[in-house]
Formats: sequence, C-alpha cells, structure tokens
Amino acid sequence: MLRGHPWVYANEVRELLAPEWDGRAVECRDAQGRILGSGIYNGRSQIVWRGFSTGKEDFGREYLSQALERACRRREGRKVGRLVWSESDGIPGLIVDRYGPVLVAQFLTLAVDRQGEMVLDWLQEALQPVCILLRNDAPSREKEGLAREVRVGRGVLPEAFWLELGGLEFYYEADSGQKTGLYLDQCEQHGRVARFAEGRDVLDVFCNQGGFALHCAKAGARTVTGIDSSAEAIGRAQKNAERNGLSIHWICENAFDFMKRQKPESRDLIILDPPPFAKARDRVQEAMKGYKELNLRAILQLRPGGVLATYSCSHAIGYERYREMLADAAADAGRRLRLLEICHQSADHPVWLNMPESEYLRGYVLEVL
Repeated sequence: MLRGHPWVYANEVRELLAPEWDGRAVECRDAQGRILGSGIYNGRSQIVWRGFSTGKEDFGREYLSQALERACRRREGRKVGRLVWSESDGIPGLIVDRYGPVLVAQFLTLAVDRQGEMVLDWLQEALQPVCILLRNDAPSREKEGLAREVRVGRGVLPEAFWLELGGLEFYYEADSGQKTGLYLDQCEQHGRVARFAEGRDVLDVFCNQGGFALHCAKAGARTVTGIDSSAEAIGRAQKNAERNGLSIHWICENAFDFMKRQKPESRDLIILDPPPFAKARDRVQEAMKGYKELNLRAILQLRPGGVLATYSCSHAIGYERYREMLADAAADAGRRLRLLEICHQSADHPVWLNMPESEYLRGYVLEVL
C-alpha cells in the first residue's frame, strides 16, 4: 500500500469497522496516522479496502460521473471493447464492455452494487445503448456478500446478432459465453499473429470462439485447426467460420489429450491461449508444469522456421518466469527459440504500474529453429 497499491487485506488492519461502513468510502491511514487515500470498504471481503483516490473523496454521484466520463473518453471511437476496467479506471469492481449497441456491465464490489442505478443511468444517458445487461454472475461477488445474477438493467435485450470485430463477423449473444460474451483482451493479438499465417498449417489451441483461427484463415493459411473442450464454444466457432466463408477444422476435445497425439514437425504456426492455470500464488508451481507440458509439445510439433504464439492470463506468473519456462521447454525439445514479439493485453485493458494484478495477460511470439 505504501507504494501505491490500492488494496488492503483484512489481516493488515488493526481492527475492522462496524458493519454499517460496508459499501461506503472511508479514508485509510498508516501506522503513523498519515492519510493514504480514500477507498471503498467491505468488512465481509478479504480485501477490506480498495483505494480509488489519493485524496479525500466520496464514492458518490459526482466522483463516479467524472470517473466514468474519463474512462469512456479514453476509449472514444471504439464500437467493441472494454469501456471501464475496475481499479485501472478508478472504479474498483466495475466492468463495462461495449458490443455495438449493447453494453454489458459487471458490479463486482458492494460499493459499486449500491451505486448501480446511478451507474446505469449515466451509461444510458451518455452512450444511448439499446440495452445494458448486468452479467453479475462472477464468483467473486460472493466474496463481497453479493448474490449472483444475470438481468437486464436498462432497455430491451436484443436477440443474438452478428458483431463486426477486426474485419470479421462474430455471433454474439450477450447473456451467454464466457465473461461478458467474448474475450476482448486478445483482440489486438488476433491480427498480429495472423501476419505469420499465410501459406502455413495452423493450430489454435484453446480456440474458444475462434478468434485466432478465423483471422489466420482469413490471412491465407493453408490449413487451420481449432481445438477447445467446450462444445458451446466450438459451436459458436463453427457459426463464425461459416458466416465469414472460411474453412476451418474444429475439434471438441481436451487440449492436453489432443497435443499428446500429434506428430512431430506437423505444423507451421501454433497458438496456445489457455485459461488461467494459476488463479492464486499457491497454484503457480503446479501451473508452470502445465504450461511447460503444452509448450514443449507445441515446440516439438513445429517445423523449422515455425512460429509459436504462447500466452498466460495467470497474473501471478510474470514475464520472466514464463520466459524461463519456455527456455527450459526448448532445451528439453532440443530446439532453439528466437524472440519475435513480447505480447500484452489489449490497450482498452490498461495496466496500472502500482497494481501488478492489472497486468495479467502476457505472451511471446517465437520462431522455432
């Protein structure tokens, strides 16, 4: 906290406040009585205080209106993408994503939930969406003492529709799919990786709804295979390929089982974009074993000159540790890796340097020699 981190845990305070302070803004002071800033408090949460200002502020209409306006102005012109991202935009626990005419919001802290109607009013007036859907189904709400739900906050939820994203059309249904319907944090990477696809045999592992696979097929890949264990995701991916007139082979299977059966030097481009293997620091060692197994098998499958695009969305695993794992995997495979690019989450998911948790998506694009 003294270095600007916005969280204070329950075991770091002398005593908890009375329950009536839950969901309200309070000042935080250090052991010498110096004010560290204003934050939202919840004694029922492991994170009892989440800072939103270094000054004295109330978490009310005036502050929230200004913070929302700043966040949306930073993303001005985006038709699809993240508009508000929690602490990175000064509103801990609020996520707002735009999918064309539909906004999808998540209220993940008690304080934001209590200000929910005000937030919905502001979004409706400022952005004029046809609907604001509340996807308050994240498990983290339970840690704040909140129930999980999905409901319409404003407007009327439209039927599923086709959404233009990166020059391709994606089938979008706001009340289903992961997170708020699509993974927006990788959108910028889809096109960057597709630059290596022309004339190549491509494998997209953990393909979800096909973001990487679709862009690679559009870029002129010779063959494209996408694999995911979710039948729902594969179904969406098939719809997307058909809509865009692209030929892709989709497989619904566990990725680890699939990778074990593949022949050496059978691909030219492999994308590994798994879900988080380590959601907490005590799972990092176990997670690294999984990452190494996947990357080792991918390296063996790539022909000389092939490209590996590999990612981790486990915030507890930094670039250096992931890079060391890749070096170990290359050594075990008897291959060399040349660094082409270091990858980050999309710019609409900004990183706050004082909060390492805000930088959670990391990756490397590598040439296998």
